Amino acid sequence: MSTPITAQAVSALRQRTGAGMMDCKKALEETAGDTDAAVEYLRKKGMAKADKRADRSAKEGIVGTAILNDGRSGVLVEVGCETDFVARNEDFGKFVDSLVTQMSISTATDAATFLAEPMADGSGSVDEYVKMTSAKTGELTVVKTVARFDAGANGQVGIYSHHNKKLGTMVQITASSPDVAAHEGTRELIKFIAEHISAMNPIAVDRSGVPQEKIDSEKRIAEEQAREAGKPDAMITKIATGKVEAFLKDVTLLPQAWVRDPKQTIADIVKDTEGRVGGKITVDRFVRLQLGAD
Repeated sequence: MSTPITAQAVSALRQRTGAGMMDCKKALEETAGDTDAAVEYLRKKGMAKADKRADRSAKEGIVGTAILNDGRSGVLVEVGCETDFVARNEDFGKFVDSLVTQMSISTATDAATFLAEPMADGSGSVDEYVKMTSAKTGELTVVKTVARFDAGANGQVGIYSHHNKKLGTMVQITASSPDVAAHEGTRELIKFIAEHISAMNPIAVDRSGVPQEKIDSEKRIAEEQAREAGKPDAMITKIATGKVEAFLKDVTLLPQAWVRDPKQTIADIVKDTEGRVGGKITVDRFVRLQLGAD
């Protein structure tokens, strides 16, 4: 007589093997509720092996990228594995490409939602597909981060992918018209900005995007440094304000010196491009994904 498949039994098997809830439920169903047999079932399928590697480090991998919708959309998918040997394998590259394709039709805004979605070919969830690949490679394989930008009719998305595929940057702009957005000069500008972000790693487009708590923290640090340096109380606020302004200039995109020509800022090259393409361009947002950065 088979043992009923209860939520408690599924949870206990998950604790024992580290496999996913749905994998554990299926294993118990396949083995008529026999926990030991379910453990063996999961090991044979590679599910337990894959998930028990969760304490391992997935610092290698690929950041997959794609531009869609004639440049008005783009996606990034950061996929980690344990070794560069696996990351450089052709099959792993195809696996990441398939996840990028899946992301191109997804509405997910985070990795957890993306993993819960069904694969387009009906083969199961994205999470199950990742686990199967992990079992094949024998390494922990994880989807770390996903990102998707969808610009409007007046928008454009650009992507920079480093040659080793371990770093990807995506930028979205809005222009004053569809023609300005699609202009060759605008596309070149977005490419330059994405490349710059990859190199300089700003934290926001401008000061409005920097969290107030970060600004306050920098101000407190600057004030304390001024006090320890013996500066007069009357000068401390002025010194701290100056240091905060310098900090914001250093960590935000638009005031940064362009990596290709430090005599110009990113704001300068945006303005120059506006003059050449005959319309206004606003940098809306960006995302930078780098393997091992976490």
